[in-house]
Amino acid sequence: MSRGRTSPGRQSDSATADLGEFRFESGESIPNLQIAYATFGEFTGDNAVLVCHALTGSQHVAGYGTESSVSGQARAWWSDIVGPGKAIDTNEYYVVCANVPGSCYGSSGPASDSPDGDPWGTDFPPVTIGDWTQAQRRLCDHLGIGRLHAVVGGSVGGMNALDWAVQYPDDVTRIVVVASAARLDPQCLGLDAIARRAITTDPDWNGGDYYGDDKPSPDAGLGLARQIGHVMYLSKDSMDHKFGRRAAGRGGRGDTYPADPAAMFFPYREVESYLDYQGEKFAQRFDANSYLYLTRAMDDYDLSEGYESDSAALAAFEGEALLLSFTGDWHFTTEQAESLASACRRVDIPVSHHVVESDHGHDAFLVEPEKVGPPVSDFVADGPSGRAVTDTASDNHVADEDTSFAPVHSSLFSR
Repeated sequence: MSRGRTSPGRQSDSATADLGEFRFESGESIPNLQIAYATFGEFTGDNAVLVCHALTGSQHVAGYGTESSVSGQARAWWSDIVGPGKAIDTNEYYVVCANVPGSCYGSSGPASDSPDGDPWGTDFPPVTIGDWTQAQRRLCDHLGIGRLHAVVGGSVGGMNALDWAVQYPDDVTRIVVVASAARLDPQCLGLDAIARRAITTDPDWNGGDYYGDDKPSPDAGLGLARQIGHVMYLSKDSMDHKFGRRAAGRGGRGDTYPADPAAMFFPYREVESYLDYQGEKFAQRFDANSYLYLTRAMDDYDLSEGYESDSAALAAFEGEALLLSFTGDWHFTTEQAESLASACRRVDIPVSHHVVESDHGHDAFLVEPEKVGPPVSDFVADGPSGRAVTDTASDNHVADEDTSFAPVHSSLFSR
């Protein structure tokens, strides 16, 4: 892994920037903030696009990730959207994606080494989305990037993009907020709390001190936390189509999640098998303490914090905004996105709320690139007037012949 500044080029593998002392919003600081990042394309001075990853994503938004610890959805997690000739075209834009502080893919976090040479563990300072934004601004300075052409983010990355409009309203021309909202609702807050308790009640968590070859990791707790997340990311329809009530067999259970004796009489269902597999696979690639830190950052975020309203928080932003929501997403709903769009309209921010008909749930922004790509591409290039961009406030803008891009009437949100 290279360190220091990466010269603009076609594509970089992950590099690490040492950004020096960093003070977190909590008031705590660390002497050297390390930020792992990857770049794609050529920088021309005014074509930089920052992509903000979702909760457990990495800097490897596209292309390749050669680190052995980066696998699954953390490698090339949006390669259907970012790349040569794709929606965010790296032949045209200089794309930067950074692993956020608190994560475990090369940036400073609980699993990284503290000044005494041991992993930070839970001594690492609490992190907020505001800290992510400030770290990204520092990284942009390190790379010689002043004003960003666009900041694009999905899920909690969409909150990160929103925070750019609040903290650095003069530094970004366009923001794209995909499957996100101004804050989490109480149901999601509760589910995240249960997920964290699955980790902290695993005896192997050991108060966050589980690093080292001689200590077991809290894989069972982290796997359960991820299982809760997967249920949040899927819709009822998608789960019904994917699993139904089908049995996977009575003898297929693994050892990670022991079953009670009576369970052997009953079928081990496909949905259980899927969740067990996803939980076990996730525990192999992610850090339990990082999961605690990042979910708390997401839960804490509130666009209006420190302001009278969401509109007041966004009032200084003079750029343009695209909000993408998905009808089957109950984690970040279309109603939440419409509320955010209304906040933008109240302070005259040119905004389009583009609703995508989908039964895939929250995962739609990752698994339906054919519906996400066209509006993102056209908005990044042309703003709200982009051909494939529709808005709930307009009944007249027809994007193309694909009905998935048809405008959604504002009456939908008054029911």
